[in-house]
Amino acid sequence: MNLSFRLPRTRCVFLSFLLALSFQVFADNQSEPQQAEDPAEIAFAAMQRVAVPGPATIPLGKKASIQLPKDYVYFPPKESSVFMTELGNYVDDENFYGLVFHKNIDGFISIDYDNSGYIKDDDAKDWDADELLSSLREGTKEGNKDRVKKGIPAIEVIGWVEKPSYDAATHRLIWSAALKDIGSNVPVKEQGVNYNTYLLGREGYFELNLITDRGSVEAAKPLTKTLLNAVNFNEGQRYSDYNAKTDKLAEYGLAALIGGIAAKKIGLLAMIGITLLKFWKLAAIAVVAFGAGLKHLVFRKKSDE
Repeated sequence: MNLSFRLPRTRCVFLSFLLALSFQVFADNQSEPQQAEDPAEIAFAAMQRVAVPGPATIPLGKKASIQLPKDYVYFPPKESSVFMTELGNYVDDENFYGLVFHKNIDGFISIDYDNSGYIKDDDAKDWDADELLSSLREGTKEGNKDRVKKGIPAIEVIGWVEKPSYDAATHRLIWSAALKDIGSNVPVKEQGVNYNTYLLGREGYFELNLITDRGSVEAAKPLTKTLLNAVNFNEGQRYSDYNAKTDKLAEYGLAALIGGIAAKKIGLLAMIGITLLKFWKLAAIAVVAFGAGLKHLVFRKKSDE
């Protein structure tokens, strides 16, 4: 999924107010979001109507599912895609599986799938973190050429927030790097962070990408890992189901998800910008309340029925 947020401050303030207003609506036990005229507000209202609070089982197409834990709120891809588009963001609808919020995450987690084929993981045994970081930096420099053409600030990789780790038993990969706009004097705690988690399968992989900042990522790490561990491929789609005679083999190995391939996506947070991160922090309380309000509404409706 190639995301590219560019959100002006006025829209951030508007959306922060919108989230807070959403909570108030739920707190007052109103059964439906208020009607709206602004496209982004309409899109957000549509997300409200289909939001799924945990605990719940969330199917990810025919390939996998999430056992969504308590305190997480899931927004389906159709409505999330419209909302993201209204914010000026490009979404690959075929491979986008929605957004997830949590009351203790300053940011959000996007879910998408890459049908790369079966990725061999044997190169994980010989990883060198320094070499992987150099590869990521070089790939990011190349990506900057395209960012500049699009009027997006060039970015640089500061260093590891979490060095790459791969669990060969569960086929889950985690790594994270800190980013900033080149030439900017952003405080360390406000540096952008992509916290990337992956689950490998027979025909490709799911990527759960946490978007936050360096001051918030430590608190969000265990919550993101919990969500990753809640994702499981369906029978026949698991990594162990691979058939070398019939299945497609990816053109790259596991290390590419940290180097060249990753560099094409790593600009996500930099494109969002510090303003949006501050917006998410301002809206964090509203998101918490929003999820709680949804649960109350869902349970009340079931009781009425």
